[in-house]
Amino acid sequence: MAKPDTPRHLKRHGLPEKTCKACGRPFAWRRKWARDWENVLYCSDRCRTASKK
Repeated sequence: MAKPDTPRHLKRHGLPEKTCKACGRPFAWRRKWARDWENVLYCSDRCRTASKK
């Protein structure tokens, strides 16, 4: 028996995207960045710390 689609199963299309300042790869909005999306510049902690060296 298959589970019905619930709001927990969000599709990645339709989410805002940005390009990482360090590696140049695109990354999508995440819930943990909801309050601070305008200030997010890097796709990961690794890119953030690498850019400060």
